Amino acid sequence: MNLDVPGTLLRAVARSMRRFDGTDGKDGNGGSRGRDSSSPVAPVDPVAPVIDLDYPDLMVHQSEYRSSAATVLMLDCSHSMILYGEDRFTPAKKVALALTHLIRTQFPGDSIRIVLFHDSAEEIPIGKLAQAQVGPYHTNTAEGLKLARRLLMAQKKDMRQIIMITDGKPSALTLPDGRIYINSAGLDPKILKATFHEVAACRKSGIMINTFMLARERSLVEFVKRVCEISKGKAYFTNTMTLGQYILMDFMRRKTRRVG
Repeated sequence: MNLDVPGTLLRAVARSMRRFDGTDGKDGNGGSRGRDSSSPVAPVDPVAPVIDLDYPDLMVHQSEYRSSAATVLMLDCSHSMILYGEDRFTPAKKVALALTHLIRTQFPGDSIRIVLFHDSAEEIPIGKLAQAQVGPYHTNTAEGLKLARRLLMAQKKDMRQIIMITDGKPSALTLPDGRIYINSAGLDPKILKATFHEVAACRKSGIMINTFMLARERSLVEFVKRVCEISKGKAYFTNTMTLGQYILMDFMRRKTRRVG
């Protein structure tokens, strides 16, 4: 039991003092009462009252069990993030900056890394996140997951997780010879197979993948569902207004779980 010793002793002393001076703070009906001024005053005993601990005196510290976590935030910077007159990339960057600030200020034992994925994937310093831009890129989700997994496996933490923010289906793949294979017309089986392979590799390494989707196309929903099935993670279909709330709430919910 995580006993609060000072608090327990104070409560016990206060109760003992009430008993010592002839009052217990309660009348026979459960209400409070004081000493009758007409009643005789008990003689003062020069000996200090004995501290008699009882169950109601016990106080314990309320503690949160927080696991140390390593997080990679994967941010989609393909061209679709600014298509159709909606800038989805800037709100996503703001959320990434907010999460980074939260971890640095409230959880100094944790780590966070930023990975941009587009035709390929790259890690960027947190200090350069605000300057990151969308380009004329496709979406190489498999390469982003591969890089994120490598970064996480290099860290010894109780919990490893990937937070992926995207709005598009995977449309690019890095071939063994380094060339980029691209097919933006639908869900290419070759690209899907490579992407699901990386998702399974993350699961095997004990890495959770939580996906935050900024679009709701039918084909994309099916893709995300499959990612969740393989990784045992979660999917959040959100928008630019609620993205921050979803991500921060999900992060805090995982942080306050007790690690056995």
